[in-house]
Amino acid sequence: MKKQDNINASRRDFIKHSSLGLAGTSLTGGVVGSLVTSQPALAAEQTTVVTAAHWGPLGVVLEDGKVVKSGPAIPSPLVNELQTVVADQLYSETRVKYPMVRKGYLEGNKDTTLRGRDEWVRISWDKAFELVANEMKRVRDSYGPTGIYAGSYGWYSSGALHAARTLLHRYLNVTGGFVGSKGDYSTGAAQVIMPHVLGTIEVYEQQTSWDVILESSEIVVLWSANPLTTLRIAWTSTDQQGIEYFKKLKESGKRIICIDPVRSESCEFLGAEWIPINTATDVPLMLGIAHTLVSENKHDKAFLQKYTAGYDKFEEYLLGKADGQPKDAAWASKLTGVPVDVIKQLATDFSTKRTMLMGGWGMQRQRHGEQSHWMMVTLASMLGQIGLPGGGFGFSYHYANGGAPTATGGIIGSITANPSVQAGEKTWLDETSKMSFPVARVADALLNPGKTIQYNGTEITYPDIKLVYWAGGNPFVHHQDTNTLVKAFYKPETFIVNEVNWTPTARMADIVLPVTTSYERNDLTMSGDYSMMNIYPMKQVVPPQFEAKNDYDIFAELAKRAGVETQFTENKSEMDWLKGFYQTAFDAARKNRVLMPKFEKFWEENKPITFKASEKAKKWVRYENFRNDPLLNPLGTPSGKIEIYSDVIAKMNYDDCKGHPSWMEPAEFAGNTTPEAPLALVTPHPYYRLHSQLAHTSLRQKYAVNDREPVLIHKDDAAARGIADGDIVRIYNQRGQVLAGAVVTDGIIKGTVALHEGAWYDPADLGQSDKPLCKNGCPNVLTRDEGTSKLAQGNSPNTCIVQVEKFTGEAPAVTVFKQPKQSA
Repeated sequence: MKKQDNINASRRDFIKHSSLGLAGTSLTGGVVGSLVTSQPALAAEQTTVVTAAHWGPLGVVLEDGKVVKSGPAIPSPLVNELQTVVADQLYSETRVKYPMVRKGYLEGNKDTTLRGRDEWVRISWDKAFELVANEMKRVRDSYGPTGIYAGSYGWYSSGALHAARTLLHRYLNVTGGFVGSKGDYSTGAAQVIMPHVLGTIEVYEQQTSWDVILESSEIVVLWSANPLTTLRIAWTSTDQQGIEYFKKLKESGKRIICIDPVRSESCEFLGAEWIPINTATDVPLMLGIAHTLVSENKHDKAFLQKYTAGYDKFEEYLLGKADGQPKDAAWASKLTGVPVDVIKQLATDFSTKRTMLMGGWGMQRQRHGEQSHWMMVTLASMLGQIGLPGGGFGFSYHYANGGAPTATGGIIGSITANPSVQAGEKTWLDETSKMSFPVARVADALLNPGKTIQYNGTEITYPDIKLVYWAGGNPFVHHQDTNTLVKAFYKPETFIVNEVNWTPTARMADIVLPVTTSYERNDLTMSGDYSMMNIYPMKQVVPPQFEAKNDYDIFAELAKRAGVETQFTENKSEMDWLKGFYQTAFDAARKNRVLMPKFEKFWEENKPITFKASEKAKKWVRYENFRNDPLLNPLGTPSGKIEIYSDVIAKMNYDDCKGHPSWMEPAEFAGNTTPEAPLALVTPHPYYRLHSQLAHTSLRQKYAVNDREPVLIHKDDAAARGIADGDIVRIYNQRGQVLAGAVVTDGIIKGTVALHEGAWYDPADLGQSDKPLCKNGCPNVLTRDEGTSKLAQGNSPNTCIVQVEKFTGEAPAVTVFKQPKQSA
């Protein structure tokens, strides 16, 4: 027991002093450079296979056909973490080994509340295909495409071919259509508001080149962004350039400011100035800075006149002429917790120094989240530095290596959700696109068929969904207000899941089909999302484990049983597809006068192809052309300018999203806590996971406190509750309750606690209580399932209040990482 206490204490110390685990991590090392290049020195029975995942290219070492170690194939901060991650995923205790059906469902019991607590029965693949194919036909024949929902939102595996969600949609398209979803959880509010403001989605766009930042920026502000955590991965596969650039930023000696409720890993590593802020109050802080700019005549009136539309209407609001409340520094200070003199000094510094505002996405994942990004663009406009080298704003520096110069080469093709069809054949693309609703409203849609909601100037009526099919993603971890979501998923008649592991989502299903990890199949991926710097081979490392099958093969068989196999497969094998995807890049590279080997040589050589960025790409400045000539290079807005006031939005007459950026107080935040819920909750990204991916691996040992998720709590808040470092605590509110391990620290603003998103939901008494205790600390048990506004209907987890108390008695064991009950 003493030894375990020491281990827990050392973990807590590690978390506290690194904020969440950065201490001691090398930013330059690499192990599989040596694994790959020194292969002849390995023992004869060992082989190395190169593949890739979200966290980069990997060299995987096998001994007698079993994975023994792995590591990054390029310099990476993930050296130690990745040594066991492949083996952990392949041989995990949580793997779904065989096709499984919930016992009650198999026996014809219509009680859907047994989901999540019923026993499971192993069946053959032939029986599984029969069950799924028959049920899909029954629902489609009875209810049409509006009866089938294919959400499948989430960070599925990297790869151009084996993309679970795309393959599911492809199968459903060739068999008659389905209900889809709009937007995503990452940027649900921003991606809807930004086209109105800038004429582009913005959040998934290339940023001003890092080379320009390092040369020209004087101040870099990380606002609600923690890039040293989020740059460890990419949607495709990371090339780690972003972290290397942040290392160069640190070495440059430039002034770096972090505005965040938590003193993050990035703040610690960069030696940045930390400005603690109450969560969900970013807009008041920006307004306070903006008011100071105007009152001290430091705003760029010429820029506002030439490049923006509607600033005068916003200024009336800013100065309080519209509502009698000037949004000055004193007003902002009361809401944000940031001192008045700090707010005023920021206005002076930003207006006199070339400043890059690097905005994260957490600040728009809140009620009225549209306002934060709109207001940041407005503040940058008032500073007048948009389109200048090293100035303005950027919303992707923290994601997928945004700002790493785009390389010149070729981009591989990928599987599509809508396959090519013969002339004259009917395609379901149009019907599919019409049948969709915002992804974060899934619980609302399942609970309220026929309900009509507002969305971006239109109305959406929820369909009556009878069957849900999920492949890739883990909604019972990433969706808000889990207890409401559980009730919502009792509504459909059937819930089918393709999964690698017994995730909380798989446990809530009726039919679970075991699928392969990316290490059990062949694929291709690019790196960097924006840099497009590398093509990585994703070679199969081991055969499919147990009875797992590729998603592609599962859907091909289901398409066959529906009589449309050829439409789904186009008569192509796995390698046929990969050769075609590679050829797309090969042809583009040739046009760009860049040499690439033929596919066969690339595949045999077992190493990435790397493209170089041009000098022009290294000097690229976002919005430079617009600034140089706004008439010849107008934005895609009605005015062609930055719309600080949007007539389009104003005419929607929404009470929760006006015609200009503004502060609207959410129902729950630090400024309106209650005696029952006196603390605000913030849910940052974890350091050792990709959302819920890798939660079941041995990496958990690096951060778990008393076998629970760590919760950061300010030392004063802990003392007031008799909570000591390492205690198990209960966090609760009107929506639910969870257990977590206390990390007492001064690295979080007082009055706020931080519980990382992505922890697997592990209810102690599902079905016996409206608010079952989550033993593992899933924060979405506590968060609000409420749209950001009628404009975007995005998710809003970061407007949430809770209470925390020391847990007394014997804590129930975490069981979500074990196999569920199976019928004999």
